[in-house]
Amino acid sequence: MIKNNRVISLIIIFLIYSAAGALGIGTYYYLQFDFWLNLLIADAVATVAVFLFSLIFSNASCYDAYWSVAPMVIMKVLLFSKELNVVRILLAVAILGWGARLTANWVYTFENLNWEDWRYVYYKKKSGCLYPIVNFFGIHLMPTIIVYSFILPAVYAFETEVTLNFWSILFFITAVLSFVIQGIADVEMHIFRKNKDGIFIRKGLWKNARHPNYLGEICMWWSIGLLSVLSMNMHYYLLGGALLNTLLFVFISVPLAERHQRDRKPGFDEYKSETRMFLPIPRFSRKKTDDIE
Repeated sequence: MIKNNRVISLIIIFLIYSAAGALGIGTYYYLQFDFWLNLLIADAVATVAVFLFSLIFSNASCYDAYWSVAPMVIMKVLLFSKELNVVRILLAVAILGWGARLTANWVYTFENLNWEDWRYVYYKKKSGCLYPIVNFFGIHLMPTIIVYSFILPAVYAFETEVTLNFWSILFFITAVLSFVIQGIADVEMHIFRKNKDGIFIRKGLWKNARHPNYLGEICMWWSIGLLSVLSMNMHYYLLGGALLNTLLFVFISVPLAERHQRDRKPGFDEYKSETRMFLPIPRFSRKKTDDIE
């Protein structure tokens, strides 16, 4: 079957995203609202296109790469349509670097169109006949809105006067470090899975943290948000996107992933007690702390 072939499946995903991207860009330029509303509607239209293809292929994972591809498309459109300066170039470099790394990781782990993320399978079982609604609003539209919210500060920086300052440089550096941390964490996890070295990964960034990759993702969007608003010296409410992203990981992604691990892996509670959620630094137990004192 076509869906079993990895290369053909990747080509299909590429064509889906090309069609969705063209539709979204066309919508953006056709609409006559404020730029932020044009972008939101165009993003939603592209998401609907991907959703329809996910129905055709009976696989919600058709949407998976949208998280990293959409911001890159937005940045490329802005780079070719707006006047450039140092701040805008820094923002574009950071976001394109993050997107390229995340998309490359998705390509590396992608199997074929018969494979579907375990979280979607979980939602399908839990929601039953309501799954089509959960699929559209929860798996497709809501992540699109979240992605839109944390890319919006950078979009405003392309539409508003910006000034290069100390904070521009600092948060560009932290943005690059953030996706570098993600890349290192991903490589370490790939090596661990390939070697099947134990139940839990306890090397490198994962030695003392359960989700160092999520740490990189959270820091990335705080960096982009702060770089943008401090370069504009206005629109501080746009940092709400980075906050929303953080809340998503802390209250949804992490609990769901850890519940999944606890159900599948013995000793998870002990592993959790020995590690931190995000920070890759040692966590000392009360007993060890008492001994030191």
